[in-house]
Amino acid sequence: MTDATELPEREMMEFDVVIVGAGPSGLSAAIRLKQINPDLSVVVLEKGAEVGAHILSGAVVDPSGIDALLPGWREEEGHPFKTEVTADHFMLLGPAGSIRLPNMLMPPLMNNHGNYIVSLGNVCRWLAEKAESLGVEIYPGFAAAEVLYDENGAVRGVATGDMGIEKDGTPGPNFTRGMELLGKYTLIGEGVRGSLAKQLIEKFDLSRDRDVQKFGIGIKELWQVKPENHKLGLVQHSFGWPLGMKTGGGSFLYHLEDNQVAVGFVVHLNYKNPYLYPFEEFQRFKTHPAIAPTFEGGKRLSYGARAITEGGYQSVPKLTFPGGALIGCSAGLVNVPRIKGSHNAVLSGMLAADKLAEAIAAGRANDEVIEIENEWRDGPIGKDLKSVRNVKPLWSKLGTVLGVSLGGLDMWTNQLFGFSFFGTLKHGKTDAQSLEPAKLHKKIDYPKPDGVLTFDRLSSVFLSNTNHEEDQPVHLQVKDMDLQKRSEHDVYAGPSTRYCPAGVYEWVEKDGEEVYVINAQNCVHCKTCDIKDPNQNINWVPPQGAEGPVYQNM
Repeated sequence: MTDATELPEREMMEFDVVIVGAGPSGLSAAIRLKQINPDLSVVVLEKGAEVGAHILSGAVVDPSGIDALLPGWREEEGHPFKTEVTADHFMLLGPAGSIRLPNMLMPPLMNNHGNYIVSLGNVCRWLAEKAESLGVEIYPGFAAAEVLYDENGAVRGVATGDMGIEKDGTPGPNFTRGMELLGKYTLIGEGVRGSLAKQLIEKFDLSRDRDVQKFGIGIKELWQVKPENHKLGLVQHSFGWPLGMKTGGGSFLYHLEDNQVAVGFVVHLNYKNPYLYPFEEFQRFKTHPAIAPTFEGGKRLSYGARAITEGGYQSVPKLTFPGGALIGCSAGLVNVPRIKGSHNAVLSGMLAADKLAEAIAAGRANDEVIEIENEWRDGPIGKDLKSVRNVKPLWSKLGTVLGVSLGGLDMWTNQLFGFSFFGTLKHGKTDAQSLEPAKLHKKIDYPKPDGVLTFDRLSSVFLSNTNHEEDQPVHLQVKDMDLQKRSEHDVYAGPSTRYCPAGVYEWVEKDGEEVYVINAQNCVHCKTCDIKDPNQNINWVPPQGAEGPVYQNM
């Protein structure tokens, strides 16, 4: 690896506010800053090849955030909110049948009427147009790879990664030095398990006095279905089969415009059995008699996967640090039972923008804008998350039937009386600690894909348009390869070969030994390996800018 002192100096650009990530939170913060003061200089960095390329969500969007950010958007032409929810179904699946749960049993916050079925990637593309029209500079294809600090230890900006590095870490013939982007304040909106957010949480001890963060893996396909199988505006959520009643997770079918159906499957990453294979559970789900008819005669268009934060209210780290703040899914603001986070992402970007604009107007810079941390819990984000804070721990501790039932009761008491019988429950172990040795479990026999309704991982990754330059350092860093062999392989039977939804990891026999192979070019940037590895021995860092999936309409 080339010593940084031998490299040419990086070029430098200065702004009032530097924002990492062109997701809903980052773009909303940029828009709000310009709404407050058009003279503020604001830049947004995006590691995807274009805005929206790395955005994946269900998605049914609660428009409350957009209403606050852009009043009157409904009267505009060209907005992406084309399909309003017309019907809401909740189902419990068994091996051969299903039960539809009465809507009247569901707490009011679970009602999706007034929400919209969208491609969140297209929402971000639309927000990016709004931001650029206000003068925000957006740089897609530039991955923020390093946090920069001033002499007092405060964040003063970020640096983009060097381009053209060879596999051995030396500069190649097309080597280009990264750029420093400095700001009075820096907002981190990288999404779930962001590499810079992870560093900042550790450096500034932002998780002190907070519960552990929890995660799920969400896998999604977009299908074009036959018109007779399409029900515009239908939102269908289900749980149960094929997962066992002790493994948390759920599924969805969202019927959007143009005879398209988004189908997705979420597995809570605190599962115990290392033989569990989330991708194959998803494929099995589609074969259920209540699900399969929707896709008969249809065509699969897209595929992708993403980790989801599930810790909720008690797991949100301290949002502020000297020189900036965490926003959106970098802060873990997803409402788990509603499977929604984009409304809170937008609101968190707006809150941060309001407070940063006030600080800059007062002549402040690179200090801690503690007002963001002090106010979010008493606002709409805090109220949204607090009322559902016990759903995830109840599900984890008591299983699907009893846990979900009590979680529903807890949401009702919060709704009607403003309190919980359970107080605020703890999550317990991290998702990495939850995995148990293979000797305690049996292998799961998954059926082979038929290529019509069910598929393998590699053909699926092809649909994600994922691309990485192979002649570069592997961005999935195994800290201790010996530990990986004697623990991940020998004790846990190689769970990375199954939890990864892109087939990145393999244990391959070579010269009589098992060798760990990392197919980094397949990576769809879901971050599951960074979360679920039982020894926390895999560190996900950004590859060169513009690489990874290029999701369309996801």
